[in-house]
Amino acid sequence: MAEWLYEEGIGENRAIRIESGEIAEAIIELPNGPRAGAVRRGRLTSILVPGRRGIVTMDGGAEALLEPLPKLTEGAELRVEVVREAIPEQGRAKLPKVRVTEAEERVGPTLKERIQGQAAPVAGPDLFEQAGWSELLDQAATGEIPFDGGGLRMNLTPAMTLFDVDGALPAAALAVAGAEAAGRAIRRFGIGGSIGIDLPTMPAKEDRLKAAAALDAVLPQPFERTAVNGFGFLQVVRRRERPFLPEIVQGDPVGAAARALLRRAEKSRGAGERTIEAAPAVIARLEQNDEWLRELERRIGAAVRLQAREGLAISAGHVHSQFNP
Repeated sequence: MAEWLYEEGIGENRAIRIESGEIAEAIIELPNGPRAGAVRRGRLTSILVPGRRGIVTMDGGAEALLEPLPKLTEGAELRVEVVREAIPEQGRAKLPKVRVTEAEERVGPTLKERIQGQAAPVAGPDLFEQAGWSELLDQAATGEIPFDGGGLRMNLTPAMTLFDVDGALPAAALAVAGAEAAGRAIRRFGIGGSIGIDLPTMPAKEDRLKAAAALDAVLPQPFERTAVNGFGFLQVVRRRERPFLPEIVQGDPVGAAARALLRRAEKSRGAGERTIEAAPAVIARLEQNDEWLRELERRIGAAVRLQAREGLAISAGHVHSQFNP
């Protein structure tokens, strides 16, 4: 029986679900901003579209988009529930979405609480890495996802997540393999909202039905989808409450690289001082979060030194132990 594995990391929390030795689902939780399900007091600070949309400033100063907008005047006090967390995007972030509620104030469930009772303790060998954690992060960052006979190219856009299917197989076979690979990627990365899958063109309706069935077989409900049209395009819509893993990685690649290096340093073998060598931007992010470094030193029982390397790619950092086994 598949179980969730959970890690309380430095700067982020992580969970994976392993099936047949591979990561079937993966989640990263960042400890910032109101969580989905939270109920907070706030004030209507701006009406964007009367009767439809406004901005609420919640206790603590976080802003959120209120939809639908009841008949209220600016400055009105109200209580809201977070129905979707903030979504990171390069250059800007989408505000959290909220709705008016009469429920009592509460904090939204943490990642650990959401998988409570399903998680197995992580100790000893690095089960995350054995299951392909680093490869998964690389796929989330680059959008390049291989499968037998071809590959997916994942593109995050403000409107939807797009998967382009390419490969050397005959069109009908490639469509089936690509639809299955896309369904697995959607589940693995927890992708929600509107999703488009661009399969090869298939004139035959039977081939289009087989491709849709391949997606249905690997992507658990609930979701809605269209049929595969004659141009090979299929659209899927899934509920979303939180940012999914590729959005977190691509929305802040420097922060993602810094946190990945902290995990690598925590899991590193050897003894004595650890040296984290990385691109200047990554080192700067670590220096800005001194509490991360102090926690790392506490966990490994050794000092940590940072070294910036010009010309090193953001994703190409290293960790060195003073005394190797």
